[in-house]
Amino acid sequence: MTYVSIIKKPFITEKSASMSLMGKYVFVVHGDTTKSEVKKAVESHYKVHVTKVDVINTRPKARRRGRVLGVRPSLKKAIITLKKGEKLDILSN
Repeated sequence: MTYVSIIKKPFITEKSASMSLMGKYVFVVHGDTTKSEVKKAVESHYKVHVTKVDVINTRPKARRRGRVLGVRPSLKKAIITLKKGEKLDILSN
């Protein structure tokens, strides 16, 4: 897999924005990737040094709108910790 297919998009919320002040960034990644693949993809795409990768698998949730049943999709999120002093501007990319 290429880094384009591994990293789907940055996951931007209030919590992830506050984590970015500590050098941690959250990305939605492909469901079959490993931590080492995510590390290589971020380092090659953003030209930074990753010190730690944490992964969270979220389960799909059932949602209802009136009579219609639906499912919110599952996600695999990767929390990337960068080397001290490095920053990432994911809002412009």
